[in-house]
Amino acid sequence: MPQLGSFALLLALALSGYSFLAGALALWRPAAGPDRLLETSRRAGIAVWLTVTVAAVALLVAAFTNDFSVAYIAHHSNIALPAAYKFAALWSGQEGSLLFWAWLLATYGLVLRLRHKTDRRLFAYAGMILAGVQFFFQLLLVFAAPPFAMMSGTPPADGNGLNPLLQYPEMVIHPPMLYLGYVGFAVPFAFALGALIMRYPGEKWIHITRRWTMVTWLFLTCGIFLGMHWAYAVLGWGGYWGWDPVENASVMPWLTGTAFLHSVMMQEKRGMLKVWNMWLIFATFLLSIFGTTLTRGGLVSSVHAFAQSSIGQWFLGFGGWTGDSWKSVPYYVPGFLPIVFAFCLYFFIRNRDHLKSENRLESLVSRESSFLFNNLLLLAACFTIL
Repeated sequence: MPQLGSFALLLALALSGYSFLAGALALWRPAAGPDRLLETSRRAGIAVWLTVTVAAVALLVAAFTNDFSVAYIAHHSNIALPAAYKFAALWSGQEGSLLFWAWLLATYGLVLRLRHKTDRRLFAYAGMILAGVQFFFQLLLVFAAPPFAMMSGTPPADGNGLNPLLQYPEMVIHPPMLYLGYVGFAVPFAFALGALIMRYPGEKWIHITRRWTMVTWLFLTCGIFLGMHWAYAVLGWGGYWGWDPVENASVMPWLTGTAFLHSVMMQEKRGMLKVWNMWLIFATFLLSIFGTTLTRGGLVSSVHAFAQSSIGQWFLGFGGWTGDSWKSVPYYVPGFLPIVFAFCLYFFIRNRDHLKSENRLESLVSRESSFLFNNLLLLAACFTIL
């Protein structure tokens, strides 16, 4: 099973890369045969879900069969661990949680691609962008944090077991709820960026995006409240919120997502705040990824954070000096977050004339002004936490 899981992840990497490249070629080079390429891109995206599902099932089988030759299982499970917590071991460690993240992202992508007939071109752009995000996480799973890495030497007779702090009923559903929220924001981000790239006419994309945002916002809200109860019952902080860095990272995209859900109504009804809403959804997605970076990159000290790891470089960038002598020069290779931000900024500058508001604020005491003030308060809270 470990070999099958590793092969499935390699195949998912190739398929997500093809889905992104084929979609980009079809959308930007119509002469290349867009219909055929778009369809193969869509099918490759669906196949990504199948391959990542195979990998996730393979890791679960390894957990339930006590295959301690797999390092991840040896570190996060043992023979005596109850079945529910063996299942929860899938997201209790860095490698498994990234696999779970990739599976959720592929699942969201599957739903999107099965609904492609709603608006073929817009959904094609969104699918292409999701494939690019998927490709990055598949890179992590293959090169930076492989969940099927084998133990060196003779496998142990029993594993280390799950962290006692995580052996609590709510921990079976708290992380999945958070991840459903975090990962789900990739979908409205993909629609927003896709609509900006193609200069999508009208506000139909806003209606689609708002529904996706509402669903993911609800998941994130449930995850935050479940985590608050876990902190109160297990960690012994004497309260529901300890201003832990990872806790703060989860509430920041919730605040910007809440602001978007309010202000987007002004764009639907009055054609206002188009630039504001575009950057709100960009910020929500980027903050979701930033929260993941904090948790997995070893950048902060937190009860939620995983062990020190170089995986944060994949998100923020690789930097250093070319050598040890005085002639060495600094270098920097951007990671996922700077690259995504650069793409957002580039297409915003290129197509910003498409985002001109159709109406203006009429009064400081108008309904539109109240929505804007609401947004400013939410963003002020977000930046205060940051």
